Amino acid sequence: MSGRVTRRQAIAGAIGAGATTIGLGIFGAWALRHDQTPVSEVRTPIPEPGPPPSSKAQPKLLEVRQVHSKARGRDVQLITYRPDGLAEGGTLPVCLAFHGRGAGASMFTDLGVGGQLSAAAAYAVVAVDGGDSYWVKTSAKDDPVAMLTDELPGWLAELDVATAPFAVLGVSMGAYGALDYVRAHRDSIKAAAVISPALFTSWNDARARDVFPTRALWEETEPLRHIPELGKVPLGVWCGTKDPLLPSANRLIDTARPVLARTAVGGHDANYWTSVLPEAMYFVGSHI
Repeated sequence: MSGRVTRRQAIAGAIGAGATTIGLGIFGAWALRHDQTPVSEVRTPIPEPGPPPSSKAQPKLLEVRQVHSKARGRDVQLITYRPDGLAEGGTLPVCLAFHGRGAGASMFTDLGVGGQLSAAAAYAVVAVDGGDSYWVKTSAKDDPVAMLTDELPGWLAELDVATAPFAVLGVSMGAYGALDYVRAHRDSIKAAAVISPALFTSWNDARARDVFPTRALWEETEPLRHIPELGKVPLGVWCGTKDPLLPSANRLIDTARPVLARTAVGGHDANYWTSVLPEAMYFVGSHI
């Protein structure tokens, strides 16, 4: 058996393989179940003798860079997670990951994203520090939106991955930013996965976060107020039944009617996030 799996084979294997999911609640008749029995591992034929190995340095499975963002007026951490076992060649599709409040790009390292990629599909996850402003421009000196729009494509090109993300993954506050990113790029985004979405059903709730300087800015950026702008992008939503933000998640489910909506016992914490991350990443990979 070959020691490496090609990107095409990895994608086929990931999409063909299912994961049995138990103990999860589902909201809405439109929510889907994935109670499937895993199929056997992908096997590849013994390759014919080929050219000698390339001397080109292999990309790191976990690559951490410090880059300067003019839009944010500071250096930020840019982290790339690549799947293991892929043959050389080709440009990996990218899922852009949005971290939660009080965290940074390294949040996804702590949640084990890199390990999940090996068992998911052939795509890379890229995360960057976005601050604590719900991925919204709240001052002239700090604009995470401009960072993602104007600077991120160049950084992705340097990483030798696709310069336009095909999917987004958002956790907590990151869900706010991920859904707003979909609003702005719905023609190129093929899937959106949000976990414990920190959204607000009223100005009073949003104002309590002490982030939005004006009600107008919140109304302009609140995803729950712009559901039609998500278009037909396949959406997956996960939230714990003990999460204080469950009402917001329910509102998102009721109005956006996601392809997949799941709840299970859990709070707004890393224990819950790590428990649902494998399914969220499988959902993303199935839309490459």
